[in-house]
Order: sequence, then C-alpha cells, then structure tokens
Amino acid sequence: MSRRRIGITLGDPGGIGPEIVVRALSETTRLSATTRSSLTTESTGAEFVIFGDSNVFRSEADRLGIIPDPGAYVFRESGPESPSGRRGVPDKDNGAASFRWFADAVAAARAKEIGAIVTAPISKKSWELAGLPWRGHTEYLASLYPSAIMTFWSDPLTIALFSHHLPLREALADVTKANLLRFFRTLRDGLDAVSPGPHEFLVAGLNPHAGEDGLLGREEREEIEPAICEARESGIPVAGPFPPDIVFRAALGRPEKVVVALYHDQGLIPFKLVAFETGVNATLGMPFLRTSPDHGTAFDIVGKSPADPRSMIAALRLAGRS
Repeated sequence: MSRRRIGITLGDPGGIGPEIVVRALSETTRLSATTRSSLTTESTGAEFVIFGDSNVFRSEADRLGIIPDPGAYVFRESGPESPSGRRGVPDKDNGAASFRWFADAVAAARAKEIGAIVTAPISKKSWELAGLPWRGHTEYLASLYPSAIMTFWSDPLTIALFSHHLPLREALADVTKANLLRFFRTLRDGLDAVSPGPHEFLVAGLNPHAGEDGLLGREEREEIEPAICEARESGIPVAGPFPPDIVFRAALGRPEKVVVALYHDQGLIPFKLVAFETGVNATLGMPFLRTSPDHGTAFDIVGKSPADPRSMIAALRLAGRS
C-alpha cells in the first residue's frame, strides 16, 4: 500500500512558518512508531510534501540546529517568485512567494497528487502588498469552492464559523435562513468526512440573550430559528439559537458538540482562550482537507524567541485523519 501524501506549505518566509514546519517535522521523527501513526494514517504513516523554497527551509533548519529526517518528506520547489529575505515585517515579495507555494499545493490537491494540505501562517498584509485580492487561505479556497467552511478544532472545544474574514456589517447581513440552511448541510457533510459523528450543532444567537424573544433583535425569530427548524426536519442534528454568552460553555469538553458561531470574533475569542497553543484551523466543504495552526506569523518573535510548534503538529495530526 502506498503511503498517504500530505502537502505542507512554508507560509510567509518572514514569519515563524518555516520554523514551526522544521520543528514539527523534527518532532514527528522522534515519536514512537505508534504515536507517529496517529499523526498520519492508522497503519501506513504518510509522506509529507513540502511546497516552498528549499533554501528557506534549510536555512531555518541550520539556524535552529535541527535536521529533520529526510526520509519523512520530499521537497517540491514551487513557483518562480523569490522571497525577499526580510524577516519580522510584512513584505511584498514574501507575500507573493507564500501565495505561490499555497496555490501550487492547492493545485496538487485538486489533481489528487496529495490528499490534504497543512498550511503554515501567511501575512494578510504581505498578500495585500503583493496585489493579491484574497484576505487569506480560506478566502482563496472559497473562490474555488464557495461552500468552504472555516472550523477550529481542539480537545476542549470545536467551533464552525458561519462567516470568515468579513467586516462585521457584512457578516451580519449574511445571516439569512437560506444561507444558514446551506451552511448546516455543508457542515454536516464536511464533519462526517473528517470525524464521523454523531455530532450536534449548537447555534449561537446573533443578539444578546439570543434576542430575548424579539426584545433585543429579531434575527433569531425571522432567520435563525426557521433555518434550524427546517434543518432538523431534514435530519441535521442542530439546536438553538442559544445565548452567545453560554453556548460555548455548553460545548466545553464535549467533542460531540460543535458550536456554530455567526461571525469571526464570536467564535475565535472563546476558542483561543482555551486552545491557542494547540488549536487547529480546518477548512471543510472541499474534496480535500486543509488544516493550519490557529495562530499567525508572529512577526514580533521571529528570530528572537522559540516558536511553539504544537499547533502545527496538531494540524498534521488532523490532516492525517481525513
């Protein structure tokens, strides 16, 4: 049986992406055979395919004094764009390079050359400086797969974001019955592909106290509750809407409960409070899974403080389950 292939992108070369990739690969090579299996597939392990600039990867490994097992990965030089060499700041050339590495990995996944992608953090500002129209990984994937869903996974808490990187006014305008129904269906199918249930979706309300029976807003009555009722009638395990200030507590430590947050910060604030070091961002609703650490480029610590690879390792584990 051939080994499963998982793509890894280096992220913004001016951030901690190359460091956490090197550290994560080094950690996997020092794990026991049983634990290493859990990082990838149950019986065969996986081959990691790195998309990026091998000079960036080797330079970081040399700086750290870490030599990952060369048998654990292969390198795919990606794109003509060259990183600038600047570190710790947004940079146009680094943005262009990190996008090309990611786009090449996505193309490989679409061609079924790899089965999943694990992405190190990119800089949204660097992408903007490079003239790219997407705000991040998920937005680019959504341009190819409009049903792409941003989810966040951890042992204590799992959430799904109804909207991604949108200004709050735009995010709130998207909360309609039709949009919610499509989301619930895609989420059910995407979750089953990665982590077979049973699951239950707990939908957060949009307004304080989930609208307080219409006293504090009517979106719950007019859009959210009708969508939940119709979804339940079709067999989707969804409940709510629940007051946003208690729904996360109801799911804490209960992996079968998935909170549906209606906008970015509603879900990410509680999630990062409990799982910042080990959480995983996973994009569902596509023919392949994409995972990443739940943190950013950390420009402020590049080359100064050791970067924690635990979230990257968790992203590799989750990619291996798909």
